[in-house]
Amino acid sequence: MSSEGAPASGPVDGSALRVAVVAASWHEQVMGGLVAGARRRLDACGVVRPRLVRVPGSFELPVAAAALARSHDAVVALGVVIRGGTPHFEYVCSAATTGLEAVAREYGVPVGFGLLTCDDEQQALARAGLPGSIEDKGAEAADAAVRTALVLRSLDGRAGPQSRP
Repeated sequence: MSSEGAPASGPVDGSALRVAVVAASWHEQVMGGLVAGARRRLDACGVVRPRLVRVPGSFELPVAAAALARSHDAVVALGVVIRGGTPHFEYVCSAATTGLEAVAREYGVPVGFGLLTCDDEQQALARAGLPGSIEDKGAEAADAAVRTALVLRSLDGRAGPQSRP
């Protein structure tokens, strides 16, 4: 299980943060679980009115994340790519991963990485935070984004997105 060794900790105070969630639309059941998990964690952290933006698929996550990073303290990116019989899986996973990392680096805004890259639908469902799932990757991605935004604030004392160039 990939969550072995994860730090045990409760919610932090993210009430002063502006957070956006960008979520792909493919695989509706899995995505519903990921979005619900992210919303639960953001609520537990006190994030007020996180913005939810939907995009067609995981390939489109980076461009929307970049637009949101301009006006938010953190972005949570959620998607799922399930392996098929063609190289499409590798291209989409690689482009989305590289693109989201570039957004975080270019804008200095944490991007919670909630992109599931699975061999089959059962693996995705097991990680979607649904009843019976063994993991909640939507909640984990939201938690990572909020915690990292708070770390960045403590390092440079910025008041929020308005203080960025």
